Amino acid sequence: MPTETLAGETAVNDVVSIEIDGGIGLIALNNPPVNAASHAVRSGLWQAVETLRKADGVEVLALYAKGRTFIAGADIREFGKPPADPWLPELCNFIEGSTLPIVCVLHGTTLGGGLEVAMSCHARVALKGTKVGLPEVTLGILPGAGGTQRAPRLAGISYALDMITTGRQVSAEEALEHGLIDRITDGEPRAVALAAAQDLKDGSLSQRRTGDLVATPDAAAIETMRAKLARTQPLLFSPHKCIDAVAACHLPILEGMKEERRLYEECMKSPQRAGLIHAFFSERAVTKIPEASQEPRQISSIGVIGGGTMGSGIATAALLAGLPVTLTERDEAGLGRGVQTITGNLEGAVKRGKLTAARRDEILGGVLAGATDHAALAGADLVIEAVFEDREIKKAVTEQAEAVMKSRAIYASNTSTLPITSLAQASKRPKNFIGIHFFSPVDKMMLVEVILGKRTSDRALAMALDYIKAIKKTPIVVNDSRGFYTSRVVMTYIREGLMMLADGVPAAMIENAGKMAGMPVGPLSLGDEVALDLAWKIVSATRKDLGVKYVEGPLDNILEEMVVKQERFGRKNGKGFYDYKGKDKSLWPGIPEVTGQPKPAESFNIEELKQRLLVMQALETARIFEEKCLTDVREADVGSILGFGFAPYTGGTLSYIDMMGTAAFVDLCKKFTRKWGPRFKPNKLLKEMAKENATFYGKFPPKPEEKVRDAA
Repeated sequence: MPTETLAGETAVNDVVSIEIDGGIGLIALNNPPVNAASHAVRSGLWQAVETLRKADGVEVLALYAKGRTFIAGADIREFGKPPADPWLPELCNFIEGSTLPIVCVLHGTTLGGGLEVAMSCHARVALKGTKVGLPEVTLGILPGAGGTQRAPRLAGISYALDMITTGRQVSAEEALEHGLIDRITDGEPRAVALAAAQDLKDGSLSQRRTGDLVATPDAAAIETMRAKLARTQPLLFSPHKCIDAVAACHLPILEGMKEERRLYEECMKSPQRAGLIHAFFSERAVTKIPEASQEPRQISSIGVIGGGTMGSGIATAALLAGLPVTLTERDEAGLGRGVQTITGNLEGAVKRGKLTAARRDEILGGVLAGATDHAALAGADLVIEAVFEDREIKKAVTEQAEAVMKSRAIYASNTSTLPITSLAQASKRPKNFIGIHFFSPVDKMMLVEVILGKRTSDRALAMALDYIKAIKKTPIVVNDSRGFYTSRVVMTYIREGLMMLADGVPAAMIENAGKMAGMPVGPLSLGDEVALDLAWKIVSATRKDLGVKYVEGPLDNILEEMVVKQERFGRKNGKGFYDYKGKDKSLWPGIPEVTGQPKPAESFNIEELKQRLLVMQALETARIFEEKCLTDVREADVGSILGFGFAPYTGGTLSYIDMMGTAAFVDLCKKFTRKWGPRFKPNKLLKEMAKENATFYGKFPPKPEEKVRDAA
């Protein structure tokens, strides 16, 4: 490009432009919505640097981005495709090797390849509020464009290891403290770029070329991280490869990048990478909200009935999203406890930087309202009931609330197991009745399960989905059934743990098998967290509803002994399968009194125990899919990972079956049926698919996404 054309801003291509201002070459990226590092961005950036390097009078270059963020990572549309020249590692090395110094200005969210581009520049300035990170590990890979080599040189090995192996995003302030960036400032990106370039030019902003820096050796940090991951993430492949890559940062940078590339390719060949990237795309897909037959109304206020753990969590999520909330309880004592819990939740948000103290005071001063009379719900657009899992209690509050609610307001039950259609029998307007199932703790769990009753309207669904979008959580939509999807599968995981106890497996071995299989906690621990008395109520309600069709088993006997006779309800009362003292817990020594003396650990194959726990959850998912409670394979996978932590590296419960192969999965189910009982019997759909050598994603391809409203 002739330099005489550079009077004013000049397009290099559709997404990159350049200009010269007082000896400063400005490079602007504009690739909406997040300036992803697409081939067009990479090639345009290369050409921009090359053109400005040859331009007369240019002494320094400044890179910035238009729009809401600097480069937020790779272009997901290019995932799985052969890299087009220039690929990102080459571009980063080209930028670092520029004879003209380059400063970049970061704003918004600078992640992955975006941060790698920034680290290849010679100085880095961030606007206030910027967040940076290297999240590749969450996709089963590692930073492959020099991230594992440049981050240790800028910020030290220990800090780089923490960032890279966790994939966490960090604030600009934290990044500055550790040397990852060089300055924080205010302003508009172009103006900041000009000022920073001038400072680089006159020496008041120092250059730090990573190729000239040496990472201080820190063998202790590397070994400490290896030990930590061996303990906390023994199954995941990429975090351990991240450590190996960072350990090569003592080499000259180009040699270190060769080792990084070798390890990156190992990650790319791993089945875990395929599973994690599959889960990533599935989660993005389910956040695309289907169009309903009617446009949903604006949600201006929320009502929450019940101020217990779930109700106060639901109220907090709405308040943090800027929605006014009216909380109702049956008496002043219960209301006071609910408000106190919400206040504590808001205090925690202030400490984590999610909320300002002024906004907290504003919320508590009027955005949150409390009452012991359901008449206070008269103005709410959406009312969420979060009372005890008892059909009669839910019936009573439904009738009381609907008597005062607006005619077009939506009523939602936060039930974990009771069929929505049956609960809607208490409603005079079942079209406005829907299930919205949250997970505990509400502030940490990203999934929300939306349950459609037989008469639930499209408008009610649209309102529920818009609400979930507003509170920034991920929805899955399921049809009505007992336990729906997530609760039903979670109970099979807990049940299998109890069945193992009945089989004589030592409790500690059961818990270790769960964690070794990739679950976040063992089944007995999860039973305590869910609450054993709730599990007993669910079993009792199921027995009552099914009558003579209900078949009792060891599960009933163990739960009855624990809850009714021993009054061990789980974490909620400090005693379940574990004894609790504050945050500390230990397995209850009295478990053998309930289940009988365990057999020696060597009597059991740990690999088989791990398989039992995963296979049972996947099998139950296949049954639910056959029953059409689940209708989208992606929602099954996302729900299993976000809802109950099913081994993420598998891609989810149905992907677990697909990766194993349906025929192999069915054979394993038959083997377990012979050995452990009919609960492992494969369902008709699985057996048919095994004969066809079919996969869930092949036989039931995901729904088209053309008619959606983006919830991202």
